[in-house]
Amino acid sequence: MPAPERIPTRRMSGPDNRAVIDLLIKGELTVRGQVREASNAVLLCSVAHAGEEASCVYKPVAGERPLWDFPDGTLAQREVAAYELSEATGWGLVPPTVLRDGPYGEGMVQLWIEADPAASLLALTEDEQAGEGWKAVGPAQVGEDRTALLVHADSPELRRLAVLDAVINNGDRKGGHLLPAPDGRLYAIDHGVTFNVDDKLRTLLWGWAGEELPAEATEVLERLGDSLAPGTPLTTRLAELLTAAEVDALRGRVSALRATGRHPEPSGQWPAIPWPPV
Repeated sequence: MPAPERIPTRRMSGPDNRAVIDLLIKGELTVRGQVREASNAVLLCSVAHAGEEASCVYKPVAGERPLWDFPDGTLAQREVAAYELSEATGWGLVPPTVLRDGPYGEGMVQLWIEADPAASLLALTEDEQAGEGWKAVGPAQVGEDRTALLVHADSPELRRLAVLDAVINNGDRKGGHLLPAPDGRLYAIDHGVTFNVDDKLRTLLWGWAGEELPAEATEVLERLGDSLAPGTPLTTRLAELLTAAEVDALRGRVSALRATGRHPEPSGQWPAIPWPPV
């Protein structure tokens, strides 16, 4: 999706997320447009405060459709919780995200990330196996009598995201949620369907399924396990956004990943890939 037109955007003064978070929390939100095809209300806004201005996305809780399998909390709260977990890993995969009041009530506000249109993270190939630099996901129907192999990039950044998705139990990791930025960084968005107490992992990033976790991920999971102990700042923050059962299940997933030392595999209980995949 292209950047919203005529939204004033000023480059932030530095990479420090605290300045961005301060802008998102304190800034005046001005609605500039709406993503019509979204299943929930997604508003494109500008946010301005103390001489700083940026583009952002505002998803009011009032515009959320109820989900029978997510009866507790809100999509907005889970979006913020995903950001908190991303920051705890040190990978910075989720754009700065806050929960605040806006023109249509409380909602999630997230910094707009301009994706690099030339970057390629997903592809379809006629080959039977993934080529060098790619990981196979599985066959995809591309016509009435034709299939192709769906592959994703074999990159460290994407692999980190696969680990984060396993931790937060992401039930909807689609291709359109991947935002490779022009500076080479990878960001991921749309984390409202996460943190369920039941296994809900549905993703396009199955290329590493069953493989041993890289040493970097093992170290991050060890630190994350310590950060999720009762009474820590991270746990206290998550308790404001998730239920106690969801936080306990989160700890359990981190422990399970540390115990197996491997990327999870599809459970086989339901389709492992979200639909539509993009």
